[in-house]
Amino acid sequence: MVDDSSFAPVHEVRPVVESEIGPIVELLVRAFDDDPVPNYMFGSDRSRRIGLRKFFTIQLKRGYMPRGEVWTTPGRAGAALWGLPGTHRSAMRELMNLVPILPQFATGAHPLDAFRLLGEVDAARPKESHWYLATLGTEPALQGQGVGSALMTHALKRVDAEGLPAYLESSKERNVPFYARHGFKVTRELQAPRGGPKIWLMWREPK
Repeated sequence: MVDDSSFAPVHEVRPVVESEIGPIVELLVRAFDDDPVPNYMFGSDRSRRIGLRKFFTIQLKRGYMPRGEVWTTPGRAGAALWGLPGTHRSAMRELMNLVPILPQFATGAHPLDAFRLLGEVDAARPKESHWYLATLGTEPALQGQGVGSALMTHALKRVDAEGLPAYLESSKERNVPFYARHGFKVTRELQAPRGGPKIWLMWREPK
């Protein structure tokens, strides 16, 4: 979750090192604790937090630390996980990585619908080479203080220097204007089954 009302970056940004994976995971669990999509997928508070902890650990260790870029601030006020151009993995491999989270999915109201939603999100990702913002989260107590903007601006400078587009999925409607201020435009909305949440797919052309 971002919910960052400030546009001008006021925080330094640095890469995450491997010894910080644990604290970054806990930061992201707190940041996404009220997110509609984890609530839809995992159900109870306990199951959701266990599921988020497993998910972000897998995301960092198997995905974005070895084959992407992960950024934070000196005080770990937020974190951004970016996939490099050309590193989109197959949907089957992504789903296999989620096997440790199956017990948490099983506690949700509609586990098959949750997997179907993940498949739709993966299938909708553009085939054109692009930078992919997989996750952007800010410490809840520090939201609105420019942390998300600092992380975003830092990455987008490189994205623009390379002349490439960028892509993300927003699981919160109130974050859509934040991304729009950084040049992203909504290209499509996905609706989860059975009255579940929406996901906004957003694309940004290089500046």
